[in-house]
Amino acid sequence: DMGVTHVIRGDDHLNNAARQIRIYRAMGWELPTYAHIPLIHGPDGKKMSKRHGATGVEEYQALGYSAAGMRNYLARLGWSHGDDEVFSSEQFLKWFDLDHLGRSASQFDEAKLRWVNAQHIKASSNEDLLACVLPILAARGIAVDASDSERLAHICALLKDRCDTTVALADWVATFYAPVSPSAEDMATHVTEAIRPAIADLADAFANIEWHKEAISATFKSVLQAHALKMPQLAMPVRVLVMGTPNTPSVDAMLALHTQKNVLERLRTT
Repeated sequence: DMGVTHVIRGDDHLNNAARQIRIYRAMGWELPTYAHIPLIHGPDGKKMSKRHGATGVEEYQALGYSAAGMRNYLARLGWSHGDDEVFSSEQFLKWFDLDHLGRSASQFDEAKLRWVNAQHIKASSNEDLLACVLPILAARGIAVDASDSERLAHICALLKDRCDTTVALADWVATFYAPVSPSAEDMATHVTEAIRPAIADLADAFANIEWHKEAISATFKSVLQAHALKMPQLAMPVRVLVMGTPNTPSVDAMLALHTQKNVLERLRTT
């Protein structure tokens, strides 16, 4: 009555098919096509169930997984298209067939899911990422003015290659709008007494330049030369003070996307 033509389900329902086929034939109905596919197992090798956490799609969305990334990962769990690991939803709809379903059980691997999701984030437009990041920031009480959307799109472009979820991207973006808290270990390792004079000179020099990447880079080189330092000796403490971590993209590109006022305030907190 519902017009079902295909019944595609887990192979734990295979025994039910025999009973259901007898009912169809007894009623004189046309049989649907049955396809029984291997189950998805959890990390312990057993059938996925509530004991594995039963994470809902809403929870994965809240954790920063994109719909396209999740569909890609789930499709690839029990089906393949050659060696293609990453594909769009449109490609999946075009390629899918029952002939390439796997014959053995798949294992849910969150690390692989994060990798697939990261590929979708890298391939996303900055505008699409902006739309994902803004609600996350708003939920944290970080308001971004509409006039700042162009800068935020550039920030997403700089950082998206480092992120496997939109939440991770929002964590990075938040450092441009909210105070950072470097760890005591990073401060002790990088922001030493020996480097503080160079940081102070850098801040003073930054106060008197036009704020763009080229001028920032030239100022860095000038201060490095004056203090006989190599780039990592100064760049690492600057990253710690401005971004809260010693590991960031190119320091001049990163600083250029901060406001000049923000950078000066953070460098002068030493």
